[in-house]
Amino acid sequence: MIPVASYCRVSTDKDDQANSFESQRRYFQEYINRQPDWELYLTYADEGITGTSTKNRAAFNRMIRDARLGKFRLILTKEVSRFSRNILDTIAYTRELRQLGIGVLFMNDGINTLDPDAELRLSIMASIAQEESRKTSSRVKWGQTRQMERGVVFGRSLLGYDVEGGRLRVNPEGAEIVRLIFRRYGLEKKSAAAIARELEAAGCRTLTGQTRWSGSQIMKIIRNEKYAGDLVQKKTFTPDYLTHEKKCNHGEEDLVILRDHHEPLIDRELWSLAQVERERRNRRGEPGAGHSDRYLFSGKIKCGVCGASFVARTKKQKDGSRRRRWSCGTAAAEGCRLIETRHGRTGCDVGKTLSDKLAAEILRQTLGAMRLDRELLADSAANIVLEAIQAGERRRAGGAERLEREIARLAQKRGDMLDAFLARSITEADMALLRERYDREEQVLQARLEAARTAAAPAALWEDIRRHAAGIISGSTHSEIFYKSILDHMTVYKDHSVEVRLSCLPHRWVYVLERSRFDASVPISVSSPFSSG
Repeated sequence: MIPVASYCRVSTDKDDQANSFESQRRYFQEYINRQPDWELYLTYADEGITGTSTKNRAAFNRMIRDARLGKFRLILTKEVSRFSRNILDTIAYTRELRQLGIGVLFMNDGINTLDPDAELRLSIMASIAQEESRKTSSRVKWGQTRQMERGVVFGRSLLGYDVEGGRLRVNPEGAEIVRLIFRRYGLEKKSAAAIARELEAAGCRTLTGQTRWSGSQIMKIIRNEKYAGDLVQKKTFTPDYLTHEKKCNHGEEDLVILRDHHEPLIDRELWSLAQVERERRNRRGEPGAGHSDRYLFSGKIKCGVCGASFVARTKKQKDGSRRRRWSCGTAAAEGCRLIETRHGRTGCDVGKTLSDKLAAEILRQTLGAMRLDRELLADSAANIVLEAIQAGERRRAGGAERLEREIARLAQKRGDMLDAFLARSITEADMALLRERYDREEQVLQARLEAARTAAAPAALWEDIRRHAAGIISGSTHSEIFYKSILDHMTVYKDHSVEVRLSCLPHRWVYVLERSRFDASVPISVSSPFSSG
């Protein structure tokens, strides 16, 4: 008996009875029963998965693996579109199967891949299937855009709102947390990290029901225009209907912007205050700017035992000042004892902490011990800082260009609207509604463009970098931006030693600092640096 497999891709459409799993399975079984020397090995079925890509089709991929193992000699499938809507996938897999001596019988199309002319006929049918998939994708995309323009919400629920039937409904419990976040950030000027700690202490829950908060979660909420009542959709798009991979929309497609779309959780004034504060922190690199290097040593102190980054803990002193200390992230999360289990290691026993003051002293003494030409070092440091500034400038310039393109597209849409009215394709009332919507969109875009243009770093900073760098190296000045640029990372070990790696072009330099105890008053001995390339 010849073992025969069957493959079906099942539609999620409840009305598509002709292509249901039971219908296809019964069809294949009856066909095989009519063949005296055939027997059904297995029916492979993928449910509700696109046919344009085989990447996420588990049953299809399992069938191909079984074919390579020689578990059957023939595959039955109803038609080319059920097997694949991608021409390249169709040809590639049928060629591989033919080399294995396994044919694919497309029953409705009358194609057996073992026949001499099969590939030509298959290419034609696969092209038709792929083009139909493209048309379907285009129709779906067009329909979704029209729904977005009517105010239908595409997306998942978020803290403070539940998405139900394409509408945003206020979730009272989450809404109070959102309002608290905006008040703390926009009015009280608290950092995102401080707000996260406050929410954790109060036992407030995230959207997923967790009590653990992070600064990045806070900033994501601060940036979300939905909380002010506006709706911006198509922030992501699918450039290729074959892969279905989403990408961030950087002006490639028009955004759908609806102002005053739903009930806001905060008023316009508080929203504006929060955005002004966010821009201020972004420009100054202060805590809450939406990136990980909130402090000078963020992400730059490593544990020599487990490799984790050191995390900051701030404690208020009796005199009202705050003292920040750095400790191993693993030890902070899992405990200060290193425990071996069947599932691996937990905890970390490096047992060392560093204060901001001591870490800065270690870095200062390292710079003082350098045997490099100070002028060369100043040049190198200035180049590093300038590169960072220029990179930021390029990002901001790119954002402004994207907004200008969106404004230009909006002007084109105004022209199309007028043409449609003159051609009597739309009514005067429709034109009035469109004009109002376009005015709101332009107002939002112009405001964002102005913010992007004014966020540039002052040109005077460029001229002062070299002078500041030289002053720091000589020990006469202090600049956090220089230290952030010059320090690659430092590693803390159990043996009272600290390894410091400096990003000094053209080489990366390593210093090992040793002391009897971690005390800034005790001199540090610095070994000779070596180049690591």
